[in-house]
Parts: sequence; C-alpha cells; structure tokens
Amino acid sequence: MFTSMATNDEIPGSVRIRTGDGNEWRYDAIEAASRYYDANRSDSVAYACEDVTGAVAFVQDVLKREDLTVAQRQELAALANKHLRGVDVDLVDDVHVEPGDD
Repeated sequence: MFTSMATNDEIPGSVRIRTGDGNEWRYDAIEAASRYYDANRSDSVAYACEDVTGAVAFVQDVLKREDLTVAQRQELAALANKHLRGVDVDLVDDVHVEPGDD
C-alpha cells in the first residue's frame, strides 16, 4: 500500500476531478475502475493510482528477465505501450566492456 509523504497539514479534505468541458471520458474511466475494483469512486481512483506504479514496476521486472529473447521483450514492450497510458517502454541493451588480458 502507498504511504503518503505529505504531512496532515498538506492533505486536502477532498479532491475534485473535473468531468465536464471535454473531460467526460474521466467519468467513464472512474466508473469502469469502480466496476473493476467493486469499490466506490473515491477508493477506485486511489486503487488505480497505486496500481499504475505497480504495473510499471512489473513491466520493468519482466523485461529484465534474462530468459526472454529480444523478440519476446520487444513484443512485451509493445503490449505495455499499447495498454498503459503515459508509459513509453523502450528497450535498451546495456553493453559492458571488460578489460582484456593483453
């Protein structure tokens, strides 16, 4: 579970999410999250916020697996980019050069 780094003085009593004037999709997203989590709107928004960081960490862990081929990693990265908004997964191969004996 996420632990707040804010002090009690910094935490507002409520948070407003605007859903009008071109932001109607937010209401639909919140309703979908509420159905998914079987929770009220406030809790479902908080759960979704916590889960996104976990999803990103999961993707990073999976893509670091040495038993996956480069093609498999590329496919998984493409799927992550397709399904995770605001996440851009790029694969970078690290090359380490060790000094030789000569």
